[in-house]
Amino acid sequence: MAFIPQGNSTPGPSKIPGANRLLTKVEMRLSCKSLMDKDLGSKSDPLVVVELYDHMYKKWNEVGRTERIKNNLNPTFTEGIIVEYHFEEVQKIKFMVYDLDNDTKDLRDDDFLGQMECTVGQLVSGKKVTKPLVLKNGKAAKKGTITVDTEEVAENHDVLVLSFRATKLDKKDVMGKSDPFLEFYKQGVTEEDWHKVHQTEVIKNTLNPVWKPAEISVRSLCNGDYDKKLKIQVFDYDFDGGHDVIGEFYTTARELIFNSKSQIEWVCINPKKKAKKKNYKNSGQVFLTKCEVKRHYTFLDYILGGCQINFTVGIDFTGSNGDPIEPTSLHFISDSTPNEYTQAIVSVGEVIQDYDSDKLFPALGFGAKIPPNNEISHEFAINFNATNPFCSGVTGVVAAYQACLRQITLWGPTNVAPIIDHVAKFATEALNQNKASQYFILLLLTDGVLTDMYETRDAIVKASHLPMSVIIVGVGQADFTDMRMLDGDDGKLRSPNGEAAARDIVQFVPFRDFKGANPADLARCVLAELPQQVEEYFKMKGLHPPVLHRL
Repeated sequence: MAFIPQGNSTPGPSKIPGANRLLTKVEMRLSCKSLMDKDLGSKSDPLVVVELYDHMYKKWNEVGRTERIKNNLNPTFTEGIIVEYHFEEVQKIKFMVYDLDNDTKDLRDDDFLGQMECTVGQLVSGKKVTKPLVLKNGKAAKKGTITVDTEEVAENHDVLVLSFRATKLDKKDVMGKSDPFLEFYKQGVTEEDWHKVHQTEVIKNTLNPVWKPAEISVRSLCNGDYDKKLKIQVFDYDFDGGHDVIGEFYTTARELIFNSKSQIEWVCINPKKKAKKKNYKNSGQVFLTKCEVKRHYTFLDYILGGCQINFTVGIDFTGSNGDPIEPTSLHFISDSTPNEYTQAIVSVGEVIQDYDSDKLFPALGFGAKIPPNNEISHEFAINFNATNPFCSGVTGVVAAYQACLRQITLWGPTNVAPIIDHVAKFATEALNQNKASQYFILLLLTDGVLTDMYETRDAIVKASHLPMSVIIVGVGQADFTDMRMLDGDDGKLRSPNGEAAARDIVQFVPFRDFKGANPADLARCVLAELPQQVEEYFKMKGLHPPVLHRL
């Protein structure tokens, strides 16, 4: 659901996307229902080909295809499709289903069963999406549907904190007991292939050791595969490196985690002793006394877990933009070329809208005299409906913006703090829910230096404690130097009374840096830091995703 935001914001320095850009991978698992039957005497043998659209070269490129499933009109494919996911871009993706009649890669002689086109963002935010298949002429492919189940394949940064103890271990030392320690291995490609991932400290001269908690990353332990076989060996330490095997046992990360609330016991088996001694029982017992998951949640964890991104636009209608009826005005509406305000709204909004379930965006203006009383306002709905300032999608925002220009008088000054404060009210409501279910983005478009810089600094510092970020796009040729202080890249922003921002929530870019470039470049730049800001906020508050889509 979208919320009504009002607030102010101020520009900061221009940035180049790079280090903080969200680049991860998602895996898409596919299934189809009620496919058309193209084979005589049997059923179709479907496979799915997946393509991504290259905006630069204006063409579709194949990124993967599933296996073929024979004689099945309701296939569930085993092979997933992995694609790179960029939050900052609108990534068009197309799924094409074919009835494969031969073993050649060329599909021109195979029957086409239908296709579905959408964006990667829609799939990520929808988690499991089912859509009808259509033919190339746009007509329905009968009752055929395709379901796409999307899951993050990004690196797993979770850590397991494992506490082990053992009892009645074999005595290995002549002059003492044993000096036991544990080694952890994960299975490789083959059953005989094992890779060491961790070793505990040595406990001297005991058959009943209690080891310190061992912190092992999930990535190291099992590469994120919770069912990967693990081997834990118990050794008796020898200073010459010739450590004696006391015994071993096998488990998985899933077993460790799911049984973390109750103590687990494994018998420790020495394979050589077991092979030689008929009456051999074991070489001791090993217990997991505690397993704690230290979890690092990613941006996609929050999105896939149900967090909604709420998008609001704030537009500068001050007189410095120029008379909208003049071609030199920054608000001039041309039949051929959209102005910079429109371009910024579209390029950023098209990315954000995939993460807002109802696609209803509040659009606000500031710095104009508005009807019916021709009063100056620094926080008004551009559709002039104060109780319902929502616009339907990005096209609705653009339409309301253009209609608004004909009804207002550009004025001033350039005060944005009221709009920031307005959005902050709704972000505060989300904060009080104590859930990671809402995050707010305010896109502020302005043509000049802010008049209320003190108030804006104070508003941003307060907002840094809330689930919100502020994106500022500087329109026109003004000197935006003073805006740099609002962006925390060069040090923490402080309010006039000296309070430091809890985190950096402002991203500023001048639109002129992207003039003539691909519109997607602007979105990529201004949204590059947003995933990190979302992660940092919820981590700061200790909030996990509403629904955990991974173990």
